[in-house]
Amino acid sequence: MNKNVRILAFYLPQYHPIPENNEWWGKGFTEWTNVANARPLYKGHYQPRIPADLGFYDLRVPETRQAQADMAREYGVEGFVYWHYWFGGKRILETPFNEVLASGKPDYPFCLAWANESWSGIWHGLSEKILIKQEYPGEEDYIKHFNVVLDAFKDPRYIRVENKPLFYIYRPNQIPNSIGFIKLWNSLARENGFDGIYFITPTNFPEKESEELFKSGYNGIHSFRFAESFSKMKNHTLTQRIIRKIERTFKINKKLYFNIYDYQEFIKNLVTEGDRNNIYYPTIYPSWDNSPRSGQKALIMENSTPEVFRSHVRAVVNIVQQKPYENRIIFLKSWNEWAEGNYMEPDLKFGLKYLEALKSEVDILDI
Repeated sequence: MNKNVRILAFYLPQYHPIPENNEWWGKGFTEWTNVANARPLYKGHYQPRIPADLGFYDLRVPETRQAQADMAREYGVEGFVYWHYWFGGKRILETPFNEVLASGKPDYPFCLAWANESWSGIWHGLSEKILIKQEYPGEEDYIKHFNVVLDAFKDPRYIRVENKPLFYIYRPNQIPNSIGFIKLWNSLARENGFDGIYFITPTNFPEKESEELFKSGYNGIHSFRFAESFSKMKNHTLTQRIIRKIERTFKINKKLYFNIYDYQEFIKNLVTEGDRNNIYYPTIYPSWDNSPRSGQKALIMENSTPEVFRSHVRAVVNIVQQKPYENRIIFLKSWNEWAEGNYMEPDLKFGLKYLEALKSEVDILDI
């Protein structure tokens, strides 16, 4: 395992059928359904994206989970950040992680990220339809939630900072009385032999928003900067240029809604001097294209290549390399979010080249 920086990759469990998705989208629906059905929106648009080495896998298969962990470890990723879903007592997509926890395999570090937002029908153009509402019933539910994840916290594979299990909360401002929630979980953690929970949450504008988050009890900030970067890119959209080509080529007159940006411009704003702060944790993105989910409402990045990605990794690694090792965390978004064009797993076009680029940069440090 790489010992220079701590690359933690978000891991999507949406690759096995569940009753809810069968009901909403049809029997057998998984993330692969959107991926395989994707089509190019314009000439040169890289869709569909087809997996290579690991194939169209099913996460109920232990050999698949082991192969993912082996691959991630080989190319310098310390562990997976499994997306975790808790809707006021109801769990969903929990089977793969539950099997990882119960079996002890793969023997590979992990932590949990609570995706605490309602599910809508946006994947199929039904953005107004709420499929599962994220609710917060109160203290009794918070205790129940803690007890559900306690076995994971106790697992020797669980990623810790300062002897605290790292727990990531996606939407901090949606939790009523988040100060009370964090205090309660910290108290429960201490009762179970930890020094508390190491809470991390993302923000698009760290310098503006982090003070209030720290007051709420968060220990670290995931320096997400996605929206911040786009706000600085108004003059770098490729949309109109490409749409003009579409209109000339296909004589399309209807209005198109998707937006296209230059990946090389996007990554320029993803890390700043502020990320040298020990408790700011920056992000690396291999690419982005959520058209398999969102169709003509997609946000698409063009011009991502393994070589450009390598320069992006280098810039982020250089920012964190002087921090204490425990705080040298970089979030990789993501390991396998294929329907967002946001993955590190090999595809038919690039194979292992993005992973090789990652490894080449995290291995060259001399710390």
